[in-house]
Amino acid sequence: MCMSIKRSLASPSAIRIPDMDDTPKISTDEALRAENFRLNKIVKSLMNRAERAMSAGGTDFGLFQATVMLENQVRDRTRELEAALNENEKINYDLEREKEEQRKLYRKLEEAQTQLLQSEKLAAIGQLAAGVAHEINNPIGFINSNLGTLRDYSSSLLRLIAIYEKTEDSSDSATEKKALIVEMKREMDFQYLSDDLLELIDESIDGCARVRRIVQDLRDFSRVGDVQWQKADLHDGLNSTLNLVWNEIKFKVDVIKEYGVVPLVECIPSQINQVFMNLLVNAAQAISEHGSITLKTGCEGDKAWISVSDTGTGIPADMLRPNPLARERVWDFP
Repeated sequence: MCMSIKRSLASPSAIRIPDMDDTPKISTDEALRAENFRLNKIVKSLMNRAERAMSAGGTDFGLFQATVMLENQVRDRTRELEAALNENEKINYDLEREKEEQRKLYRKLEEAQTQLLQSEKLAAIGQLAAGVAHEINNPIGFINSNLGTLRDYSSSLLRLIAIYEKTEDSSDSATEKKALIVEMKREMDFQYLSDDLLELIDESIDGCARVRRIVQDLRDFSRVGDVQWQKADLHDGLNSTLNLVWNEIKFKVDVIKEYGVVPLVECIPSQINQVFMNLLVNAAQAISEHGSITLKTGCEGDKAWISVSDTGTGIPADMLRPNPLARERVWDFP
């Protein structure tokens, strides 16, 4: 705001100072905004004038200034990129460390699953070995008992033969010789010995055949060294596996066989037999007191099928519903 001061020629006291009421009333904020706008216009005008002057005076200084500005921008951008790169490396390092931890946990989980699978296999093998041992022990037991009885019978027969030889060389009368032989036969109960001797031999032969059949079934079940795909009879596999687990299931289930006509199937017999064993054992364990297991086989087109059903309780649906993976675990045979 400009004030006009006039000096009177007549008298110095004629100077007039304008009253504040005569000045325009402008608020402080508006004055500041106006002053700021005016200064910005002045600065912009001076900058434009300087740029024109530099352009008119030559381009070296402008080029130098532009170069410096570009270098500063490049340095700033480089620092930003380096900071971003360092941050990215840190993130990658953290991710790699997390991945390594996950790999370690996954390996531990695999080891735990392997140990669990091995323990299940060992438990199944233990049950199988106990059943096989029991099945072998029965015939071996009565064979051993029969051999002891046969030894006694053989001793009695040898004594009888010795009496015959003795009477042949003696000078006694025929009546005395006959009386001695009859007395010996009476003492040894010759008639019972003759009948029981043949029964003992037949029982021992039958026991040996049972042991031989169990051993053969065990060989067929395990198929030691046989891991190749080959054509096999599923009925033979079912029967041999059933004989091996019979000791575990015979007291609580009746096995019903409804075999159809099934051709030879290409498979790995030892693995198929392992599946049969688990199905039979699981079916027997699902039966609380006494029930039945039905084995059915058949063929549809070029596919063979096997059905194992039981009268047990089974797995309740509400136990499978919360965990969908449980359905997959049902078929994870050891």
